[in-house]
Amino acid sequence: MSQLKQLHPQATEENTPPEKKRLTSMQMVMYWLTAFVVFYTLYFAQTLFLPIIVAALFALLLSPVVRLLKRFYVPRSFSALLLLAMLGVPFTLLGMQLVEPAERWAERIPELSNQLTAELDEISEKLSPTEQQPQTPVKEKESGGWFGWFSKDEPEPPKPEPEPDQNAVSDRFKQGGIELMIQVLGATPVMLTQFFTFLILVVFMLVFGPLLYSSFMSSFSQKQDKQAADSLLNEVQRELSRYILTVSVINTCLGIVTGAALWAAGVQDALLWGVMVALLNFAPYVGPIAGMFVLYLAGIVQYGAGWMATMPPLIFFAINTIEAQFITPTVLGHNMRLNPLILILWLILWGWMWGAVGVLIAVPLLVCLKLAAARLNVLSRWVKLIETPG
Repeated sequence: MSQLKQLHPQATEENTPPEKKRLTSMQMVMYWLTAFVVFYTLYFAQTLFLPIIVAALFALLLSPVVRLLKRFYVPRSFSALLLLAMLGVPFTLLGMQLVEPAERWAERIPELSNQLTAELDEISEKLSPTEQQPQTPVKEKESGGWFGWFSKDEPEPPKPEPEPDQNAVSDRFKQGGIELMIQVLGATPVMLTQFFTFLILVVFMLVFGPLLYSSFMSSFSQKQDKQAADSLLNEVQRELSRYILTVSVINTCLGIVTGAALWAAGVQDALLWGVMVALLNFAPYVGPIAGMFVLYLAGIVQYGAGWMATMPPLIFFAINTIEAQFITPTVLGHNMRLNPLILILWLILWGWMWGAVGVLIAVPLLVCLKLAAARLNVLSRWVKLIETPG
């Protein structure tokens, strides 16, 4: 029978009942509609779901440590607060070191804006067509024509020429900068609210999450289902912890090496730029491009709009190329392999929905979904598509 299906696949497809075909097509339509509804819900309810999902990722990452400390009779509430303090204190100390250079660069933003405006004005002047003055025809009187003595001696007044608007590009640039600052200031209260909500959710998930999970597991009647759920959760926790810790170590080393190289090259505030490129590198492809752009602006401020301004981004580009092409693929291995096209589309999607935070959590979220789908043996075609080498 199997040989008959292999020899005559069209016959088997023709023998498929139309009700089954209709049901399969309706299922695909329902899947796509469900996906669109989920993404649009996440987009419009950003302020609600963003701290919840970020807190869930952090709780999933820190829960093995809390479970380990529980074996040594350390209360979950104390261990959760201790872990958050251990993570927050180094970043707080580093932020205190970066306050002064950050304020200095914030004060130099008008200077940078003026320099970029001057450069844009020069570019617009070069690109604007030079209007040639129309040649006045030679009068018959000057050329000695027959009717030259009839012409008047008073010259014709010149027609006023419209002045080209050379500052249109610079005005748009300034207006865009002012609008960006207004948006950042307006979003600050919302960001602070989401940050404190995130901290509270992480503590509550680490303290009360295991009890909720155990009560959920008790609803399974078969022992095999409980074991499968435990195995899935442990694998996702293990692989996610491995991915985040590995990427964090790589990005930290990238920031240290980049900061040291910029300091050796004489670039000002090398520590600030090292921390910046380390944080931006959590967003593949998009982060390094933004880092090179910021370093180019820093080069313009320090060295002027010459070839020396390209030195800081070129230094970072050389170091990032070695890290992205050799170190990260070797360390992460096959399990964390992601197709570059799928990854950039995923980053664009989450950047459109949740902005910079969405770009930062997009890759860990994709890793979690890929591991869960592979472990549950669902969406196998999508898993293979995501793992396709670039």
